[in-house]
Amino acid sequence: MSEGGGTVRQRKKSSGDGAGNRPRKSKLTSPSGSSSASPSAAQQHQMWARLVLMVGIAAIVYFTTFRTREKKFATQREVLELRTQPLDCSRPYLEEISKFSGCIPHRCGRFVSDKIVSPAEAGILLDLARSGFELGQSAGGASILDLHSGALSKGTQFVNVYRLPESKKLFTGQHINVYRHVKAKVQQAVADNFRLNVDALHLTHPTFFSRLTNATAKTVHDEYWHAHVDKETYNSFHYTTLLYLTDYGKDFTGGRFVFIDNEGKHNRTNVYIEPKMARVSGFTSGGENMHHVEQVTGGVRYAITISFTCDREYAMADPKFSLDDDDDEDGDGGGGGGGDVGNAAMP
Repeated sequence: MSEGGGTVRQRKKSSGDGAGNRPRKSKLTSPSGSSSASPSAAQQHQMWARLVLMVGIAAIVYFTTFRTREKKFATQREVLELRTQPLDCSRPYLEEISKFSGCIPHRCGRFVSDKIVSPAEAGILLDLARSGFELGQSAGGASILDLHSGALSKGTQFVNVYRLPESKKLFTGQHINVYRHVKAKVQQAVADNFRLNVDALHLTHPTFFSRLTNATAKTVHDEYWHAHVDKETYNSFHYTTLLYLTDYGKDFTGGRFVFIDNEGKHNRTNVYIEPKMARVSGFTSGGENMHHVEQVTGGVRYAITISFTCDREYAMADPKFSLDDDDDEDGDGGGGGGGDVGNAAMP
């Protein structure tokens, strides 16, 4: 019996040993046999692939939803007979200007040309501007000279240039004739490009020379780089023109003129004009032509803003240019005080 009993005990022991040799399920082992505590290499790869895909999709959505594109409308190296860009008029502008027969644009938009004003004429006007700014400049980066009101930047204030004794020697007969002749040619260009009756266009305030540098702004009038709409800044404006008197990239850096075209809720295109001596640009003054000027980073940028209205109430005459004491006893030269020209948003 003992032998038989011993045999039985041995079998039980062997059975126990066999059970012990079988793989035991760990509490940390998933039904598939993989560990739930640490992902396998394949799972990690899959997780990273998903993350990269999500980031890529987010980037695509962002850059296609919020885009600012750049477009050059006129470069300094080009010589342009005429380049135009038609635009839909903003509703407030169209509703307001529709009251003025002969002054309603065939279509709103903008144009640029290097063939309206000659380089010689631009050179004479640059000489006039430099002479005027010798009598006064802004303490900040933006100075103005308004020959109609007489307003001239000086420090953080404005003075009447015609009340300065030195002004008697500034303006020659040649300056007067060229200024008036250029204004008339620009007026005709606006009428031609927007199909207007030229007699329905009237020069309006402010029309002025500007001198821009990289000096630190001292007053709000020096901060010329903010985006704005001319019609919202000045109720009289219907058409705005710029005549550039110096060259981008040669006489100054920075200082490009920038139209801001909004396309839908989030997309925007910045349309650039690089100033060039004797180059004229013109545009309808409504919300369709929001714009600003880049900050000048070096050198000096000279230009003339020539503004036109369709409303006779806001029309102004050419400046008298006080050339001698007999022209104007108090030296106002046909202009009053500085007016509100200091608030001009400089193109």
